[in-house]
Order: sequence, then structure tokens, then C-alpha cells
Amino acid sequence: MSFVRRAATVLAAATALTVGLALPALAHVTIQPGTAEQGGFTKVAFRVPNERDDASTVKVEVAFPTDHPLAFVSVKPLPGWDVKVTQGKLPKPVKTEYGDLEEAVTKVVWSGGKINPGEFQEFEVSMGQLPKDTDSLVFPTKQTYSKGEVVDWSDAPKTDGTEAEHPAPTLKLVPASGADEHGSMASASAAPAAATAPSVTPVAAATSTSDGTARLLGGAGLVVGVIGVVIGALGLRRRPAA
Repeated sequence: MSFVRRAATVLAAATALTVGLALPALAHVTIQPGTAEQGGFTKVAFRVPNERDDASTVKVEVAFPTDHPLAFVSVKPLPGWDVKVTQGKLPKPVKTEYGDLEEAVTKVVWSGGKINPGEFQEFEVSMGQLPKDTDSLVFPTKQTYSKGEVVDWSDAPKTDGTEAEHPAPTLKLVPASGADEHGSMASASAAPAAATAPSVTPVAAATSTSDGTARLLGGAGLVVGVIGVVIGALGLRRRPAA
């Protein structure tokens, strides 16, 4: 029984350590998928997990970039939630393939619903045309809880490569593949005719999700390794002397 108790104690400690390391990486507000092609249209989901045990998430506010504005933005209705899309004047006009863009969507707010403790929700948006002169778009997000707490997910990436405490959801942009420049331009020129429902371009899988999964699997491997070492050590101590 002493051996069983020791093994159980080691398992509990190792599991707690693994969960403590893995959860922060999985609990952030993220954009899924995390990568899209420059110059095209895409559909993304802002994935919002509830991090509190004693409160529900009741409002999500996503700010859209004004330095690289998006001419076409539409949201997917979500049962139980009200959505408000705010369009505002840009600090200065931005030249696009369709002319100077003076106004664009600056904010989308979902409210009226709730994300309970231990749950998450995805808020879907179709948008484009994605810029070609930057490798990322940042969407600072505010998460409001039922007790009045507001968590501001707007931290910029750290220069040393480590993760910020409240990183802003970031969409990475990569060069378009599978079409030449003429083909890309032809596709873009057809976009205004379908501004209310732009075509969706398949994009690569999210790096943030794969990173979180890898950390979780790595932590699980650590637990198994620790348990094996402890069991082996205890077995050697119990072996009778020759």
C-alpha cells in the first residue's frame, strides 16, 4: 500500500505540473485558422475560451486594423448572440485595387449570449481582400465577464520571442500559392460583385492550435516518464538483497 500511495502522489504532482504548463497556452483568445494567403479572401473564427470558474463571458469586442483595412467584412449569425458591426472613417485613405478606401469596418462586437465556465465559443467572420504588403494582421480583443471584469487581449509579441501575457489574436499572411499574378488579379476583380458574401479561400491549418496540442502531448509524455522512473526506483528499493 505504501508503494501505491507513493506512485499516486507522484502521478498527481506530475499531472498538476503538466496542466499548469499546458493550460496557459490553450486558454488564449486566438484566431482560427491562424494563417491565410495575401491578396485573397478568407473565413476565420475568433476562438474565445472562458477562463473564469465563477463568471461567464458575456461580450466579445474585436478591433479591426485601420493601417491595413479590409474592404469586405461579413459576420456569420450566432444563435443567442447579438452582433454589431461598426464602420468608421480611416485616419487616412488607403489605396486599394478598387480605389481609395476612406471607410472600413473598425470593430465587431458580440453580446447578449454567454460562454459558461469550462466552455469556449467561436465567432466567425468572412473578410478580404487581405493585404499583400504585410505579413500579419492584429485583432486586439476585449473579453467581458458577467462580474464586470474586462480582459484586454492586445499585447504585442515580445522581441525576445517569448509569449506575452495577453497576446492579441494575430492572423499570419503568406504569399499566395497555386496561381500566377494574372490569376490573382482576376479573382480580386470579381470580389466587389460579391461584397456581401465574398468567396472563401481555403487556408493553412492554425499554428497556434498545433503548438498548444504539441505542448499538451509533450506534457503528457513527461508525466509518463516521471511515473516510470519513480516506479523503477521504488522497485529497486524493495528488491531483497542477494
